[in-house]
Amino acid sequence: MQQKEFTVTCRGRGLVDITNRIRDWVAETQVKTGLCHVFIHHTSASLILSENADPDVCADLERFMARLVPDGDPLFEHVAEGEDDMPAHIRSVLTRSDLTIPVTGGQLALGTWQGIWLWEHRYQAHQRRITVTVQGS
Repeated sequence: MQQKEFTVTCRGRGLVDITNRIRDWVAETQVKTGLCHVFIHHTSASLILSENADPDVCADLERFMARLVPDGDPLFEHVAEGEDDMPAHIRSVLTRSDLTIPVTGGQLALGTWQGIWLWEHRYQAHQRRITVTVQGS
């Protein structure tokens, strides 16, 4: 089993494609068959597996989530860090804090249009910490 931690700089709310960073590291591990586990160490950002070919997908996801969990909703009491504080936590709960992807032939076994995305749910820029664990033979 091999593990690596890295940080991703997010300029604020939106999606950051981290596929290549993970793909490159999986290749370095020389694991031919196994699993790649990706974990984010935060409660106001998440990980998703989504289309990576059309940027409209990211924009549509943002619009959908804005409708589902609006910033500044008077329902929320937890606003210690601003109107996007509790919505960011809810968005994170509705998505994922980890992903597991098969490793086949020494590569991530992603579908043709799949990419691994860090989804920042806060307006302000943040450094997000990711741990990637690869196990197999």
